[in-house]
Amino acid sequence: MASSKIRNVGPKSAAWLRQVGVRTTEDLNRIGPVEAFLKVKRAGFRPSLNLLYAMAGAMADCHWAELPEERKQELLSSLEAAESANPIRTRWEKAKAASEREANHGGGDGESDTQAHGEISLFDSPDAESSESNGENDSGGASRFD
Repeated sequence: MASSKIRNVGPKSAAWLRQVGVRTTEDLNRIGPVEAFLKVKRAGFRPSLNLLYAMAGAMADCHWAELPEERKQELLSSLEAAESANPIRTRWEKAKAASEREANHGGGDGESDTQAHGEISLFDSPDAESSESNGENDSGGASRFD
């Protein structure tokens, strides 16, 4: 089964590839180096371009450093085109987009509903509560933490 090991790929990269379903050279030939690279990135790993070149070298049966500069440029162009067609977003960007969708589709704009009902947000200033109460303080001047 030595023939199934992907040439040029070290143990860490091999583990990344296995996690996205690329276990053999045949798997790599089926989906191509650019798609395999994108799968690794979309899985949350941070591969360098050396992985892209290593996979292309494996397909060409050569060391990645022996890839012609023209082939490397083709790979980069293909990668840029694929990423622009379907951008890879970080989990923070995905969470932000989801919360924006929720705010836009949740009926109203969120903030005005909260303000209209007199509710205080977790992110409001702690002084906002006392300034809105027109100077009245039920605790007789003591801190709410006393």
